[in-house]
Amino acid sequence: MKKVLKVLGLLILLIVLIIGGIFIYNWRDRHPNYNIDLKTISQNPSPIKAGFAKRPITPTIVDTWNDANGDNKYNEKDGDTYNDNNDNGTFDAFWIAGMSNAKPAQGVHDDVWSRVMVLDDGKSRVAMVSLDAIGFLHGDIIDIRKRIPKELGIDYTLIASTHTHESNDLVGIWGENMFNSGVNPEMLEYVKEQTVAAVTEAVNNLRSAKLVFAEDLTERDSVLIKDTRKPIVKATGIHLMQVLDANTDATLGTLINWSNHPETLWSQNLLISSDFPHYVREAIENGVYSNNELKEKGLGGVAIYFSGVIGGLMAPHPSISIEDPYTGESFALPTYEKTKALGDQLALMSLEALRKRGDTMATSNISLRAKTILAPLDNTTFKIASGIGLIKMGVPEYFKTRTEVGAIRIGPAMFLSIPGEIYPEIIFGGVEAPEGREFDIQPLETPPIQEFIKDKYKFYLGLSNDEIGYIIPKSEWDTEEPYLYLDKRDTYGEENSLGPETGPLIYNSLIEVINDLE
Repeated sequence: MKKVLKVLGLLILLIVLIIGGIFIYNWRDRHPNYNIDLKTISQNPSPIKAGFAKRPITPTIVDTWNDANGDNKYNEKDGDTYNDNNDNGTFDAFWIAGMSNAKPAQGVHDDVWSRVMVLDDGKSRVAMVSLDAIGFLHGDIIDIRKRIPKELGIDYTLIASTHTHESNDLVGIWGENMFNSGVNPEMLEYVKEQTVAAVTEAVNNLRSAKLVFAEDLTERDSVLIKDTRKPIVKATGIHLMQVLDANTDATLGTLINWSNHPETLWSQNLLISSDFPHYVREAIENGVYSNNELKEKGLGGVAIYFSGVIGGLMAPHPSISIEDPYTGESFALPTYEKTKALGDQLALMSLEALRKRGDTMATSNISLRAKTILAPLDNTTFKIASGIGLIKMGVPEYFKTRTEVGAIRIGPAMFLSIPGEIYPEIIFGGVEAPEGREFDIQPLETPPIQEFIKDKYKFYLGLSNDEIGYIIPKSEWDTEEPYLYLDKRDTYGEENSLGPETGPLIYNSLIEVINDLE
């Protein structure tokens, strides 16, 4: 019996060591000693050059599947089967990210993209990239930066995700089940290659440019947004920058920055799509159409959409209806008709703002501040997910993960780089300390971020250079009863956040980079 117990004990110890080794290996720092601490200030406006490019990052859907019980989830126990269209004996699925696991794409509705703008004021050259992805982790951002050829002269590359809930998983937690990554390594490699190619093309397209800045702060866009968590603070406002050829006035590209989750299609969609950013960009580039009739001319060029302050969370929820701007038909159910109606409305407001309220700058200047920070990783689920290799997050220090904040000043505009889904009350004000909160503290993230920005135009680039999840005010943090505001239900957000210290850390770090440019 003693021998049996000894052998059993050794076996258990071996298993523990193996599991521990796997966790330690997956927690490793994939970019040792990587650190950004950039500060470049230019106060003298000068001629500026701009270049745009876009490359598709759309997966090729080969294998389809048969949904036996119509629940839009692949489960062989339900009798679901796949069609092995390439005869390789495996289900080559691309798992749609967002909402839930087990959603293999059945096809492609519209391409998803890597879209790039490069600006150069003669002193600094920055690349700003928007990916149609649920998110892109900081380690993968660093990998792309390291691949960009040095001869392109890029001083800083910002890569943000639109956070579409309709494209393939590039993070890892939306695979067939909670224990299998949804990331296809070849697809991730393709995204990186295409992004580097797009940056290269944008640099090759550089030409003398003029910048047009505009905003729509009328709050007309509030009807397109539902705030699904108290306190109700809607992140309204459309922020725009149009870039013109300095010699011909032709549009080279347009940046659109707005705050709403690209999840209009909700949980049942099985087609790859960029959600409403697709329709916004199509309308800005090619015009707004109704029943195949051109209603409003587009601007041409390359339209680039950046998601903004979407925590809280800002959503085109199925409980709100969105009207077609021309027919007046109202759509509540999550359909492509609703998605187009939202995109068309946003595009029409954007085009109007550029026509009526645009400021044109013949010269400009670029200032930059970017900083690496280490954020505490308090989320147990995230710790386990990264430990088993589901999320390649990495912990350079003891349960701290590397991320980044930044601020870019371009002429009269500030572009704030936020590495996740920040709650709007941190940016615009309205942080509360409601009954039922987990920490007996008053609001820490005050005054709001916008009060520190002195620039006329403000762009808030969410999910920028990382996806650390929700950035929640610490005084609104809640994971157990009594629930916030003494509600009967718990709150959504904490399970997809690094932890309660994330809000104060990101708040203070953003203020630091803003102040460093003053």
